[in-house]
Amino acid sequence: MARNTVYCHVDLDAFYASVEQLDKPELRGKPVIVGGSEHGRGVVSACSYEARTYGVHSAMPAAEARRRAPHAVFLPVRMGRYQEVSARIMAVLSEYTPTLQQISVDEAFLDLTGTERLSGHPVDIGRRIKRRIHEAFGLTASVGIGATRFVAKMASDFDKPDGLHYVEAGGEEDFVLGLDLTDLWGLGRKTRSRLEALGITRVSHLHAQRIETLRGHFGEAAGTFLYRIARGIDPGIFSGARKSHSISSETTFERDISDPDIIEAILLDLCEQVMYRRYREGGVSRTVQLKLRKHDFSTRTVRRSVPNEIGSTDEFYREARRLLVERWDGTPLRLLGCGLENVQSPESLAKQPELFDQTHRSAERRRRLEEAVFKLREGGIDIRKAGGFREEGYKDST
Repeated sequence: MARNTVYCHVDLDAFYASVEQLDKPELRGKPVIVGGSEHGRGVVSACSYEARTYGVHSAMPAAEARRRAPHAVFLPVRMGRYQEVSARIMAVLSEYTPTLQQISVDEAFLDLTGTERLSGHPVDIGRRIKRRIHEAFGLTASVGIGATRFVAKMASDFDKPDGLHYVEAGGEEDFVLGLDLTDLWGLGRKTRSRLEALGITRVSHLHAQRIETLRGHFGEAAGTFLYRIARGIDPGIFSGARKSHSISSETTFERDISDPDIIEAILLDLCEQVMYRRYREGGVSRTVQLKLRKHDFSTRTVRRSVPNEIGSTDEFYREARRLLVERWDGTPLRLLGCGLENVQSPESLAKQPELFDQTHRSAERRRRLEEAVFKLREGGIDIRKAGGFREEGYKDST
């Protein structure tokens, strides 16, 4: 008899800003904005819950964030610090399951299927996870538990911050019907406006629609998505199936984004997250993957392989950006992701002869420099890149 699947989604609350408040106790209780500057340049990467009360959110231009929260504290992104804390937390989470799927620097799915006899009820596991994260790292996490990754993800958003919500198998439809339209994961402002124009203002209204009707109004992909989520059916967004070992990171935007500068800035952050995890694992890869989900819910994943190992963030970003330029037509995006596929041990990936020795030497210098930077970060020294990924662009920000 097949076991009922059980998934746990752990979401670290306001992670970047919470780490900053942890390291700088005087900032606790204050609106903190990570990314951009107080002079209005750049883009918000993350913000504390105190800043969110002013309407600030990720991917917002810093100038708008400053207008909304004039007394907020702006801080630079310290990706090395966030990644170091994330790696330690993910190591703790891996103790609870043999199948951990990290989907970003601050989120992961744990497959708890079949672990109840050994580890206890999933809710007890969720409580232990939250307690360990708080005691060991001084941070809070919201936990959602359900029979699918999609429901677990929605459950973790149900009572943020510092929440825990369990949706029993068979209760998915009732759970979703108890939510507001604004609570449905993946439903952006533009789609809600179109639904409201059709008189669909509640989840129950959406639930009452025939799939053919929704497809007629929104297209095949979006109509099917809306039909499934209104019934608590996993639309297949968080698939755990992988043809080979890969390392990836993705982010879903609070609002659809079409600004190329913002998209490229976020892509750069995602590339650095992936490369740090690759460094921690010690693997190598030649294949770059880019994932784009448009405003109509259509999703495209593209990839490109290169002759030699991708050894540094600038190489990874260069290839990922090429894919972005080639495959993105400028229509608004609701999700952006990137990754390295077919990650192998260094010994298993034979290097191709380089056509230009100077090119090879330059790439090797960048790889060694980046590894040295990661080691310094793990030792508590935050080195960040100023003005792009150039060898002379690193500086100590401590």
